[in-house]
Amino acid sequence: MSVQISKRLLTVSEYHKMAEAGILNEDDRVELIHGEIIEMSPIGSRHSGHVKRILKLLVQLLDDKATIGVQDPIVIDDFSEPEPDLSILEFREDFYEKEHPRPHQVFLIIEVADSSLYYDRTTKLPIYAEAGIPECWIVNIEDEQIEIHKTPSQGDYLFKETVKRNGTIFWERFDLTIKASMILG
Repeated sequence: MSVQISKRLLTVSEYHKMAEAGILNEDDRVELIHGEIIEMSPIGSRHSGHVKRILKLLVQLLDDKATIGVQDPIVIDDFSEPEPDLSILEFREDFYEKEHPRPHQVFLIIEVADSSLYYDRTTKLPIYAEAGIPECWIVNIEDEQIEIHKTPSQGDYLFKETVKRNGTIFWERFDLTIKASMILG
């Protein structure tokens, strides 16, 4: 006779209560994915340098047309709250102080992949697509390229393009053309 084992999945609300109770703290590098607490990779200097470079570029390009989140949570649904490296959000006067952003408020997610490329492609990207986030870029540090994903449909993105260092990205939402080298360094 076989015994079925089931997992007890956490909701975003329960996850937040764990943080409020001190079970999780701000120094814990974790995110809630499909009801499970997932430990994130440590942030290395290459990764943090790329995030800072992209942040500086976005601030210059967007001015106050959007709010930029840096490793801040996005509440996808009741069971997932990933923390993308960068999120470009609808501008709000309160800067999302009252609640974390939801997918309909996200213009673009940027994941910087140094050691997390497989996880970003196979776990996080489908979550973003399923939630209807219109665009996601994966900055592949090792291969010096940017993977552009647009037009979400049924857990995947219909449009995919890889931009090398000497290429350009056209970001339709803000009518911007960005040199890949400005992101890759």
